[in-house]
Amino acid sequence: MTTTNGGQAQPQDNPPQLNVLAQYIKDFSFENPNAPRSLTPGQQAPAINIQINVNATPQGQNDFEVVLKIEGKAEIPGTLLFSFDLAFAGMFRIANVPQENIHPLVMIECPRLLFPFAREIIATAVRGGGFPPLLIDPVDFVGLYRQKMDDMQPAPAPAVPS
Repeated sequence: MTTTNGGQAQPQDNPPQLNVLAQYIKDFSFENPNAPRSLTPGQQAPAINIQINVNATPQGQNDFEVVLKIEGKAEIPGTLLFSFDLAFAGMFRIANVPQENIHPLVMIECPRLLFPFAREIIATAVRGGGFPPLLIDPVDFVGLYRQKMDDMQPAPAPAVPS
């Protein structure tokens, strides 16, 4: 509370805060198991499969470690061209946010801030493996969050025949 010249106390505005304290590679692997055979030009376009997951762990009252896990592989029939597995994390401090908004903030906004850096790490590794850089499309973290929340809901009880 602060006082003004009139002597009345007024609530002090504390805006919501989301601070990135650190970001780092927690785990990373890139495999090019069939090189140099897999690097020959003129191959057909590979099928690319990418999986993305987000996990968060409280690290204190206002701090959270958020891990963006991205796994992927590129294949042509019968041959794995490359695969990767990245766990890119960040430490975030959240203040002045209502309790009911913290979980969506941690699971949507934090990975949204991490994603461009993780995308660059993967593109650089794929290029270093002898392939054109893999530029992962932007991710709908709101949709991913909703899907995860739906998956956590208990299934409705089956109707009992009368």
